[in-house]
Amino acid sequence: MSEHTRGEEPTTGPAGDDAATPELVIISGMSGAGRSTAAKCLEDLGWFVVDNLPPALIPTMVDLGARSQGNVARIAVVVDVRGRGFFDSLRESLTDLEAKGVTRRIVFLEASENALVQRFESVRRPHPLQGEGRIVDGIAAERDLLRELRGDADLVIDTSNLNVHELRAKMDAQFAGGDEPELRATVMSFGYKYGLPVDADHVVDCRFLPNPHWVPELRPFTGTSEEVAGYVFNQPGAKEFLDRYAELLQLIAAGYRREGKRYVTIAVGCTGGKHRSVAMSERLARRLSAEGVETVIVHRDMGRE
Repeated sequence: MSEHTRGEEPTTGPAGDDAATPELVIISGMSGAGRSTAAKCLEDLGWFVVDNLPPALIPTMVDLGARSQGNVARIAVVVDVRGRGFFDSLRESLTDLEAKGVTRRIVFLEASENALVQRFESVRRPHPLQGEGRIVDGIAAERDLLRELRGDADLVIDTSNLNVHELRAKMDAQFAGGDEPELRATVMSFGYKYGLPVDADHVVDCRFLPNPHWVPELRPFTGTSEEVAGYVFNQPGAKEFLDRYAELLQLIAAGYRREGKRYVTIAVGCTGGKHRSVAMSERLARRLSAEGVETVIVHRDMGRE
């Protein structure tokens, strides 16, 4: 999934002039999950980035950008719990932006509790919300505070197993490049024994198909090989599942476009994330690409066995 944003058609400013409304991305998520890295990546891509801006001032920032005669065409705002009382006004600001016809996208950085604890301990800093309690208490409080915002996010990135360079690569894939397609998809294979992907919008299960792991000559290969893919799709129900799920995604994609949702992550699972889910993800990604959806494929757990 790659992106530099073309944005919407220019809109008029409050006074009826011809000022173009800037593109707006709101970066939020868990403390320690990589918000600063995501913001720095956008800054390197030419976005005007404001860190820890009180949410009540976001509409004002957009208005100022619209008056900049194109000098501030893309704005990224980092919103987090450091704003505390200000954070309560975020919902009001988002409603204000919607009323003005401003297209905004929310990028939410997520990570597991274990990953966050390790990161805070490694830098020997307290969590901003832990108070007199433990780091895990602060994480729980923050997760509860951000729950609604996470549900509204256009793009959720789980950084639990990502290093700084991998996170930057994901951001580059989303916000760098040429003209923006209507919808971007990440198709991710995974193994259930390693846990569900927390950043998935849709999860499908391929464990109803026979497992190539139990075929000795196929066990060393992955679902990217012709041998395994051929075995998987020769099983009863495999091709029908792909056809029907692809049709369902067409319906979902049309709704996403109407609602202005630009990103979707589809997780395809099997037991170990090596054979069935990989083969199905490869075919599904190919289908989506053929239908005009810019698609990236990620095999999360392939190679972990």
